[in-house]
Amino acid sequence: MALPIHPAATPHVPAFITPPGATDVLLVVAIVTVVGAVLAVGLIFLRLHTLPERMAHKAHKLQFEIVAVLGLLALFTHIHLFWVAGLLLALIEIPDVWNPLRRMAGSLEKIAGQAPGEGAQGDIEAVERTPTEPATAAISPDPAPVRTEAQPASAGGPAHA
Repeated sequence: MALPIHPAATPHVPAFITPPGATDVLLVVAIVTVVGAVLAVGLIFLRLHTLPERMAHKAHKLQFEIVAVLGLLALFTHIHLFWVAGLLLALIEIPDVWNPLRRMAGSLEKIAGQAPGEGAQGDIEAVERTPTEPATAAISPDPAPVRTEAQPASAGGPAHA
């Protein structure tokens, strides 16, 4: 038997009004929307936060590590200056200094007849084997030839008038 409608009640109710004991669909949709929005904003925040690391990924290993540390500092301390510094460091391409120096060292090892990569060890062993000499002998240049009176003035240097 259906209960009679109260005289103050309207005969038509909106769809979001649920009968007693039924699931509130509007509340479920609102909760799912809020949770989805929070996850989407967090994903966008973390994607933006990793922008310097993704930019520096193609750079040198040392530069990438510095940018990653600056990003972590910015994430955990909430100091945006670290993030800006990491972004600027990722934008700047640091010139490669070490590879040309390694190539030069390898060429010098070839010229010296040493095996590649053993230049420093060979130098240390050579220093240990050689007897010590006075420091002045290694530093001072060869003495100039002594000029004798038998040489004419034009042969030994400029002539004085």
